[in-house]
Amino acid sequence: MKILCDADFIVYKACAAAETEIDWSDDTILVTSSFNDAYNATKRELNKLQDQFGSFASLILFFSDSKNFRKKIMPEYKGHRNRKKPCGYKRVINQLKKEYEVIIKPTLEADDTMGIYATQHPGNIIASPDKDMRQIPGQVYNFDETFTITPEEGAKWHLIQTCAGDSTDGYSGVPGIGVKRAETLFNKEGYSWQTVVKAFTDKDLTEADALVNAQLAKILTADDYDFTKKRPILWNPRADYQIDDGTRSEVESVAG
Repeated sequence: MKILCDADFIVYKACAAAETEIDWSDDTILVTSSFNDAYNATKRELNKLQDQFGSFASLILFFSDSKNFRKKIMPEYKGHRNRKKPCGYKRVINQLKKEYEVIIKPTLEADDTMGIYATQHPGNIIASPDKDMRQIPGQVYNFDETFTITPEEGAKWHLIQTCAGDSTDGYSGVPGIGVKRAETLFNKEGYSWQTVVKAFTDKDLTEADALVNAQLAKILTADDYDFTKKRPILWNPRADYQIDDGTRSEVESVAG
Protein backbone atom coordinates (compact mmCIF):
# COMPACT_ATOMS: atom_id res chain seq x y z
CA MET A 1 0.00 0.00 0.00
CA LYS A 2 1.15 3.50 -0.82
CA ILE A 3 0.19 6.72 0.93
CA LEU A 4 -0.72 9.40 -1.61
CA CYS A 5 0.06 12.58 0.29
CA ASP A 6 -1.20 16.07 -0.50
CA ALA A 7 2.14 17.65 0.38
CA ASP A 8 1.30 21.19 -0.74
CA PHE A 9 -0.20 22.22 2.57
CA ILE A 10 2.45 20.43 4.68
CA VAL A 11 5.35 22.23 3.00
CA TYR A 12 3.50 25.55 2.88
CA LYS A 13 2.75 25.39 6.62
CA ALA A 14 6.31 24.38 7.53
CA CYS A 15 7.90 27.11 5.39
CA ALA A 16 5.52 29.79 6.67
CA ALA A 17 6.34 28.84 10.26
CA ALA A 18 10.07 29.12 9.54
CA GLU A 19 9.80 32.73 8.32
CA THR A 20 10.97 35.62 10.48
CA GLU A 21 10.40 39.35 9.91
CA ILE A 22 13.12 41.85 10.74
CA ASP A 23 11.95 45.47 10.91
CA TRP A 24 14.94 47.57 9.91
CA SER A 25 13.23 50.94 9.66
CA ASP A 26 9.99 52.68 8.80
CA ASP A 27 10.48 51.66 5.16
CA THR A 28 12.19 48.27 5.28
CA ILE A 29 10.99 44.94 6.60
CA LEU A 30 13.16 41.94 5.75
CA VAL A 31 11.68 38.43 5.64
CA THR A 32 14.17 35.67 6.39
CA SER A 33 13.79 31.93 6.71
CA SER A 34 15.65 28.93 8.07
CA PHE A 35 15.74 26.16 5.47
CA ASN A 36 16.70 23.58 8.09
CA ASP A 37 13.76 24.54 10.31
CA ALA A 38 11.34 24.33 7.37
CA TYR A 39 12.71 21.05 6.07
CA ASN A 40 12.88 19.39 9.49
CA ALA A 41 9.30 20.45 10.24
CA THR A 42 8.21 18.97 6.91
CA LYS A 43 10.03 15.72 7.63
CA ARG A 44 8.43 15.45 11.08
CA GLU A 45 4.96 15.72 9.55
CA LEU A 46 5.76 13.16 6.86
CA ASN A 47 7.24 10.75 9.41
CA LYS A 48 4.14 11.09 11.60
CA LEU A 49 1.99 10.31 8.58
CA GLN A 50 4.02 7.24 7.71
CA ASP A 51 3.96 6.05 11.32
CA GLN A 52 0.17 6.25 11.21
CA PHE A 53 0.09 3.40 8.69
CA GLY A 54 3.31 1.56 9.51
CA SER A 55 6.75 1.54 7.96
CA PHE A 56 5.61 -0.89 5.26
CA ALA A 57 3.60 1.91 3.61
CA SER A 58 5.63 4.09 1.23
CA LEU A 59 4.91 7.77 0.65
CA ILE A 60 4.30 9.50 -2.66
CA LEU A 61 4.22 13.30 -2.44
CA PHE A 62 1.93 15.33 -4.71
CA PHE A 63 2.29 19.03 -5.44
CA SER A 64 0.35 21.50 -7.56
CA ASP A 65 1.88 22.88 -10.73
CA SER A 66 2.51 26.62 -10.95
CA LYS A 67 -0.03 26.81 -13.79
CA ASN A 68 -3.68 25.85 -13.32
CA PHE A 69 -5.99 24.59 -16.08
CA ARG A 70 -9.05 25.85 -14.17
CA LYS A 71 -8.04 29.43 -14.89
CA LYS A 72 -8.90 28.76 -18.54
CA ILE A 73 -12.41 27.83 -17.40
CA MET A 74 -12.66 30.86 -15.08
CA PRO A 75 -9.75 33.34 -14.95
CA GLU A 76 -10.83 34.46 -11.46
CA TYR A 77 -10.36 30.94 -10.02
CA LYS A 78 -8.38 31.25 -6.78
CA GLY A 79 -7.73 34.85 -7.74
CA HIS A 80 -7.88 35.97 -4.12
CA ARG A 81 -4.94 33.69 -3.27
CA ASN A 82 -2.36 36.12 -4.55
CA ARG A 83 0.19 35.76 -1.75
CA LYS A 84 3.49 34.36 -2.93
CA LYS A 85 4.71 31.04 -1.54
CA PRO A 86 6.67 31.37 1.72
CA CYS A 87 10.47 31.51 1.67
CA GLY A 88 12.15 28.22 0.90
CA TYR A 89 9.04 26.56 -0.53
CA LYS A 90 10.62 25.46 -3.83
CA ARG A 91 13.91 24.57 -2.16
CA VAL A 92 12.16 22.24 0.29
CA ILE A 93 10.34 20.52 -2.57
CA ASN A 94 13.59 20.10 -4.51
CA GLN A 95 15.18 18.48 -1.46
CA LEU A 96 12.20 16.19 -0.95
CA LYS A 97 12.63 14.95 -4.53
CA LYS A 98 15.94 13.41 -3.42
CA GLU A 99 14.28 11.31 -0.72
CA TYR A 100 10.73 10.63 -1.95
CA GLU A 101 8.79 9.99 -5.10
CA VAL A 102 7.32 13.39 -6.03
CA ILE A 103 4.63 13.79 -8.68
CA ILE A 104 3.67 17.09 -10.32
CA LYS A 105 1.62 17.12 -13.53
CA PRO A 106 1.51 20.16 -15.84
CA THR A 107 -1.43 22.54 -15.11
CA LEU A 108 -2.90 20.24 -12.44
CA GLU A 109 -3.48 20.81 -8.75
CA ALA A 110 -2.22 18.21 -6.29
CA ASP A 111 -5.83 17.07 -5.73
CA ASP A 112 -6.23 16.22 -9.41
CA THR A 113 -2.92 14.41 -9.66
CA MET A 114 -3.80 12.32 -6.59
CA GLY A 115 -7.25 11.58 -8.02
CA ILE A 116 -5.74 10.40 -11.29
CA TYR A 117 -3.13 8.22 -9.56
CA ALA A 118 -5.61 6.78 -7.04
CA THR A 119 -8.05 5.69 -9.74
CA GLN A 120 -5.31 4.47 -12.06
CA HIS A 121 -3.72 2.46 -9.23
CA PRO A 122 -6.52 1.44 -6.81
CA GLY A 123 -5.74 0.00 -3.40
CA ASN A 124 -3.71 2.90 -2.06
CA ILE A 125 -4.80 5.54 0.46
CA ILE A 126 -5.16 9.29 -0.07
CA ALA A 127 -3.89 11.48 2.78
CA SER A 128 -5.43 14.93 2.52
CA PRO A 129 -7.51 17.23 4.75
CA ASP A 130 -9.26 18.65 1.67
CA LYS A 131 -12.96 17.78 1.48
CA ASP A 132 -12.65 17.73 -2.34
CA MET A 133 -11.06 14.29 -2.06
CA ARG A 134 -14.44 12.88 -1.06
CA GLN A 135 -15.05 12.71 -4.81
CA ILE A 136 -12.40 10.02 -5.31
CA PRO A 137 -13.36 6.36 -4.75
CA GLY A 138 -11.17 4.48 -2.28
CA GLN A 139 -9.69 5.09 1.15
CA VAL A 140 -9.13 8.63 2.37
CA TYR A 141 -7.31 9.75 5.52
CA ASN A 142 -8.16 13.35 6.40
CA PHE A 143 -5.57 13.54 9.22
CA ASP A 144 -8.33 12.79 11.69
CA GLU A 145 -9.93 9.55 10.53
CA THR A 146 -9.84 7.06 7.67
CA PHE A 147 -12.96 6.34 5.62
CA THR A 148 -13.89 4.68 2.35
CA ILE A 149 -15.58 6.47 -0.54
CA THR A 150 -17.67 4.49 -3.03
CA PRO A 151 -17.91 5.59 -6.68
CA GLU A 152 -21.53 6.63 -6.11
CA GLU A 153 -20.65 8.67 -3.01
CA GLY A 154 -17.87 10.38 -4.93
CA ALA A 155 -20.18 11.26 -7.83
CA LYS A 156 -22.79 12.61 -5.41
CA TRP A 157 -20.24 14.77 -3.61
CA HIS A 158 -19.22 16.32 -6.92
CA LEU A 159 -22.81 17.44 -7.57
CA ILE A 160 -23.10 18.72 -4.00
CA GLN A 161 -19.96 20.83 -4.42
CA THR A 162 -21.18 22.09 -7.78
CA CYS A 163 -24.22 23.61 -6.08
CA ALA A 164 -22.55 24.60 -2.81
CA GLY A 165 -19.51 26.17 -4.46
CA ASP A 166 -16.23 26.75 -2.64
CA SER A 167 -15.43 30.25 -1.45
CA THR A 168 -11.81 29.33 -0.73
CA ASP A 169 -11.34 28.43 -4.41
CA GLY A 170 -13.39 31.33 -5.70
CA TYR A 171 -16.42 29.71 -7.35
CA SER A 172 -19.78 30.47 -5.85
CA GLY A 173 -22.17 27.67 -6.80
CA VAL A 174 -25.84 28.51 -6.28
CA PRO A 175 -26.41 31.65 -4.15
CA GLY A 176 -27.85 30.71 -0.77
CA ILE A 177 -27.03 27.00 -1.05
CA GLY A 178 -24.35 25.42 1.11
CA VAL A 179 -23.46 21.77 1.58
CA LYS A 180 -26.36 20.96 3.93
CA ARG A 181 -28.99 22.61 1.75
CA ALA A 182 -27.51 20.95 -1.33
CA GLU A 183 -27.73 17.53 0.33
CA THR A 184 -31.35 18.20 1.30
CA LEU A 185 -32.15 19.31 -2.24
CA PHE A 186 -30.62 16.23 -3.87
CA ASN A 187 -32.18 13.84 -1.37
CA LYS A 188 -35.58 15.33 -2.26
CA GLU A 189 -35.20 15.83 -6.01
CA GLY A 190 -32.65 13.15 -6.86
CA TYR A 191 -28.95 13.30 -7.68
CA SER A 192 -29.19 14.33 -11.33
CA TRP A 193 -27.97 17.00 -13.70
CA GLN A 194 -31.53 18.24 -14.07
CA THR A 195 -31.60 18.95 -10.32
CA VAL A 196 -28.37 20.92 -10.62
CA VAL A 197 -29.60 22.96 -13.58
CA LYS A 198 -32.92 23.74 -11.89
CA ALA A 199 -31.11 24.93 -8.74
CA PHE A 200 -29.11 27.38 -10.86
CA THR A 201 -31.96 28.56 -13.08
CA ASP A 202 -34.21 29.10 -10.04
CA LYS A 203 -31.67 31.77 -9.04
CA ASP A 204 -31.72 33.40 -12.49
CA LEU A 205 -28.50 31.70 -13.54
CA THR A 206 -27.99 29.50 -16.59
CA GLU A 207 -27.06 25.92 -17.40
CA ALA A 208 -23.76 27.32 -18.68
CA ASP A 209 -23.15 28.73 -15.17
CA ALA A 210 -23.90 25.30 -13.72
CA LEU A 211 -21.43 23.63 -16.08
CA VAL A 212 -18.65 26.08 -15.21
CA ASN A 213 -19.14 25.32 -11.52
CA ALA A 214 -19.26 21.57 -12.20
CA GLN A 215 -16.02 21.68 -14.17
CA LEU A 216 -14.29 23.74 -11.49
CA ALA A 217 -15.53 21.44 -8.73
CA LYS A 218 -14.57 18.19 -10.46
CA ILE A 219 -11.46 16.49 -9.12
CA LEU A 220 -9.90 14.59 -11.98
CA THR A 221 -9.72 10.80 -12.17
CA ALA A 222 -7.87 8.61 -14.67
CA ASP A 223 -10.96 8.84 -16.91
CA ASP A 224 -10.70 12.64 -16.89
CA TYR A 225 -7.14 12.86 -18.17
CA ASP A 226 -5.65 12.48 -21.64
CA PHE A 227 -2.34 10.72 -20.94
CA THR A 228 -1.16 11.13 -24.53
CA LYS A 229 -1.75 14.87 -24.77
CA LYS A 230 -1.10 15.36 -21.04
CA ARG A 231 -4.13 17.52 -20.43
CA PRO A 232 -7.44 17.31 -18.55
CA ILE A 233 -10.68 16.12 -20.11
CA LEU A 234 -13.30 18.58 -18.90
CA TRP A 235 -16.39 17.11 -17.29
CA ASN A 236 -19.57 17.22 -19.37
CA PRO A 237 -22.82 15.46 -18.37
CA ARG A 238 -25.45 13.95 -20.57
CA ALA A 239 -28.85 15.52 -20.09
CA ASP A 240 -30.01 12.32 -18.33
CA TYR A 241 -27.02 12.11 -15.97
CA GLN A 242 -28.21 10.77 -12.62
CA ILE A 243 -27.04 8.77 -9.63
CA ASP A 244 -29.77 6.55 -8.18
CA ASP A 245 -29.42 3.63 -5.75
CA GLY A 246 -25.83 2.92 -6.73
CA THR A 247 -26.49 3.13 -10.47
CA ARG A 248 -24.94 5.98 -12.41
CA SER A 249 -25.74 6.85 -16.00
CA GLU A 250 -22.96 7.14 -18.56
CA VAL A 251 -21.15 10.48 -18.77
CA GLU A 252 -19.93 12.05 -21.97
CA SER A 253 -16.57 13.80 -21.64
CA VAL A 254 -14.87 15.98 -24.21
CA ALA A 255 -11.28 17.13 -24.28
CA GLY A 256 -10.60 20.49 -22.68
